[in-house]
Amino acid sequence: MTASALALAPELAHGLVDRFGRRHTYLRISLTDRCNLRCGYCMPPEGIAWTPRPSLLTEDEVVRLASVFVHMGIDKIRLTGGEPLVRRDLESIASRIAALPGLSILAMTTNGISLDRRAASLRAAGLNTLTISLDTLRRDRFLEITKRDSFDAVMAGIEASLAAGYAPVKINMVVMRGVNDDEIEDFVTWAQDRPLQIRFIEYMPFPGNHWHKAGVVPWSEIRERLETRWRLAPIAVHPSAVAKEFALVGHQGSVGFVTSMTDSFCGTCNRLRLTSDGNLKTCLFHPAEQSLRDALRAGADDDAIETQIAYAVGLKQAAHAPMEELTRLGNRAMVEIGG
Repeated sequence: MTASALALAPELAHGLVDRFGRRHTYLRISLTDRCNLRCGYCMPPEGIAWTPRPSLLTEDEVVRLASVFVHMGIDKIRLTGGEPLVRRDLESIASRIAALPGLSILAMTTNGISLDRRAASLRAAGLNTLTISLDTLRRDRFLEITKRDSFDAVMAGIEASLAAGYAPVKINMVVMRGVNDDEIEDFVTWAQDRPLQIRFIEYMPFPGNHWHKAGVVPWSEIRERLETRWRLAPIAVHPSAVAKEFALVGHQGSVGFVTSMTDSFCGTCNRLRLTSDGNLKTCLFHPAEQSLRDALRAGADDDAIETQIAYAVGLKQAAHAPMEELTRLGNRAMVEIGG
């Protein structure tokens, strides 16, 4: 960012409040763009050019940037990827971030493949909220969607997470018409009497994922289907919450709906994203990025980093483009941004 642009930063934002009055308190940090699955909605079928390891944020850089963001008002951080469990230093990163004064929630989204060995150690490190991606309960379909035969490992990870005391464990299911939408009721039946929340996510467009509007199953349709078998009661959530949440009356489990495509929540968005190569994105769907890594490595102090963050937040758009336009915006693939 140029010196003249930096000079404009105070006029564009006050800390983490953007020009539309949205206060940002939630940061998602991608620790790597590498993943041990190949889900087509996240990664282009031809794959991506992995970010060279020297270009990834180091553990110290991740923790320093997290500290700057927490100083600016972030009180929730979610660790993502790629697949965050491929980072061998994950427990150390989690422990150091969890210790930051002012941070209330440290969460992680993962595919769960090695959680059977690490769920307890991560909880001991300070991770207190866990979301696991799982798009099917069928082993054959899991292989078809992910191109990897790791279904049993994921299920073992879910059991280990429950045993470690995460409650509820949230399960992210990306619903795609003609692919897995016939399993919607199966997921709720599986989860209804356990400390699980099934989060149905509308299929979102990213470069190379062959998104098409007909593949989107609107949350309203999913809700109507569920209400023929379960009574859903709204759960009060924070106004900026990503999911609309509902209790399953008479059961322990719950459901949530992430409605980015048909009922966007841009007006209350409080989220920022830091990619594994150190770029700040103020919107998942907008291609604009600011490199905080380059500023760090050029010797910028924390005040300068805060000014750069404030500038980026000040330029945040009011809302993302309509879903039909998103694939034309030159964004990165989901795996490169962070789930």
